[in-house]
Amino acid sequence: MHKANKRMGARRAGHDLTARQQRELSALAAMPESEIDTSDIPELPPGAWKNAVRGRFYRPVKQAVSMRLDADVIAWLRKPGKGYQTRANRILRERMLKEIRRA
Repeated sequence: MHKANKRMGARRAGHDLTARQQRELSALAAMPESEIDTSDIPELPPGAWKNAVRGRFYRPVKQAVSMRLDADVIAWLRKPGKGYQTRANRILRERMLKEIRRA
């Protein structure tokens, strides 16, 4: 679990909820949207979303792996300086996304 989630006591949906909390959520889910009071969270004006960017704060979970790569490939990745693992990840991600879009 992410460190911030641990600190804030984050819970997965439907897990670790008290019986009372589960009843309240069920009652809320059964209500028509027109009956839900959202006056304390007014809608944003349309212009507020003008510069919105989807996925801006998305950070994929990293997983340590051990790979056997050709020495010349590693040398090429290391040539520009620090960050060769990040460069390798970026190259692989670009290729992955390109293949996903084709499928």
